[in-house]
Amino acid sequence: MSEMGYFSIIISTIFVNNILLAKFLGQCPFLGTSKKMETAVGMAMAVIFVLVLAGSITWVIYHLFLIPFDLVYLRTIAFILVIASLVQFVELFLKKSIPALYAGLGIFLPLITTNCAVLGACVINIDEELGFMKSLVSSFGFAVGFGVALILFAGVRERITLARVPKPLQDTSIGLVTAGIIALAFFSFKGMV
Repeated sequence: MSEMGYFSIIISTIFVNNILLAKFLGQCPFLGTSKKMETAVGMAMAVIFVLVLAGSITWVIYHLFLIPFDLVYLRTIAFILVIASLVQFVELFLKKSIPALYAGLGIFLPLITTNCAVLGACVINIDEELGFMKSLVSSFGFAVGFGVALILFAGVRERITLARVPKPLQDTSIGLVTAGIIALAFFSFKGMV
């Protein structure tokens, strides 16, 4: 990914290497917040904010502190601390300014702290040896890809509630089947980049 241009990185992270549907990271909030469109959009916006900031801050910490002081083995701990701080900020902001969304997200908002999609995107940016700007663009693309998948899935799940689904497949079961079908649809983008 390091030799790609910015547009290729955006297309790759949103469609080809979608963090949810190709890398299968972040499934807990994906399944938990996708029952209502409003909640899904709120979660998507929160993840975009946290992931873009986390991607840039973790890149700076890794390259300016962990590598020069030979503390690379602390990468995961440092990244989780950055993500947890950002999530606390988002949680306080939503609690004060949009209490309805804060209540709708419930337990899933603090789960962004341990959302493997956020941590995974930060680690992918470092492992791919991207520069700062490409890391920022990649983080944005992964976050938008997360949001696109979440919103598409929420739309499908709202339609499924109107359908007659056999009893053994209701709720999470049909959600997993639907997620698999959407992942197969995104798999068709593999030849693009």
